Amino acid sequence: MFIQTEITPNPATLKFLPGRAVMTSGTAHFETEEAARRSPLATALFEIDGVEGVFLGSDFISITKDDETDWQTLRPMLLGRIMDHFTAGGTVLSDEADAEDESFAPEDADIVAQIKELIETRVRPAVAQDGGDIVFRAFDKGVVSLHLQGSCAGCPSSTATLKMGIENMLKHYVPEVVSVRAVG
Repeated sequence: MFIQTEITPNPATLKFLPGRAVMTSGTAHFETEEAARRSPLATALFEIDGVEGVFLGSDFISITKDDETDWQTLRPMLLGRIMDHFTAGGTVLSDEADAEDESFAPEDADIVAQIKELIETRVRPAVAQDGGDIVFRAFDKGVVSLHLQGSCAGCPSSTATLKMGIENMLKHYVPEVVSVRAVG
């Protein structure tokens, strides 16, 4: 098994491409070892000192490290753990359903549908290339709240992407959008 690695715009995050499907649908983001308990793969990765976050995408795994650990030390251990997991036929998630709550007024349903469609077709594919994901969370009085995951969470360029890219695009296509903000 050959696993490719790619750098991401976030220097604390590397993207690992195992050459096979990781998630059959959706994504999963784990910021703590406790949260990762529903994923045998993420749990195994959190057992390695220095791992601070694991994001599972359709065909990739983004791993965020702490500031003290360098990639030269961490990368071989992560590659070995990922290879061992897939070679042994391990499961990625014990259950893939983990829908987060969304919040918006019923009368805004059409606007939210437009926003979600734009995020799904124009934003998510682009940020997935960098090992991350952006998920709709809320729409309230013109403010769109998005949750940044994977390499997008904590990325130095995420604010610029959010404001200059996503906010401008949503304002252009959906006039009701006033601003976009990141939420945890």
